[in-house]
Amino acid sequence: MTGIILSGGKNTRMGLNKAFVEIGGEKILDRTIRIFRELFQEIILVTNSPLDYLDYDIRIVADIIKEKAALGGLYTGLFYASHSHAFVSPCDMPCLNKDFIEFMIERIENYDIVVPETAGGLESLHAIYSRRCIPIMKRHVDRGDLKINNIYKKSRTLTISQDVIKSFDPEERMFLNVNSPEDLHHL
Repeated sequence: MTGIILSGGKNTRMGLNKAFVEIGGEKILDRTIRIFRELFQEIILVTNSPLDYLDYDIRIVADIIKEKAALGGLYTGLFYASHSHAFVSPCDMPCLNKDFIEFMIERIENYDIVVPETAGGLESLHAIYSRRCIPIMKRHVDRGDLKINNIYKKSRTLTISQDVIKSFDPEERMFLNVNSPEDLHHL
């Protein structure tokens, strides 16, 4: 399986690249890569700023189709993935839960997508996607329909319930994004 890290945001609210924000003395990106190395045979970082990541010993790719938001980054990551399935996460999720990701991986056999569903909705950037989704994603990108959730109805999708999520992480911290300096206070 491939692990895809999306790092294409503009970082306007944070004021600096969120991947390099330190929490507990460790950069968010370093923590994500450490967890991904334990889980995946391949790691791909999708970014529009590849020079920022030259110190990292992972595969770095730029968006195939520019300015297409997270769906464009996900499409790019899957396009370059060597494995049939990939777990995707943004570069700004500092509380990833390795046990929960393993639980998701164990459920991919008959599905194109495995995605957690919280009270706030589907966690489309903490999900597993099959390379079989590439044509659907490409059609959506070409149409300008960039909402990832819109591809779920056209794919074999398994949603992981909130009850299951809470058994791994009662506070659902694994889905927290660091988008602004204020978000650091919630960690």
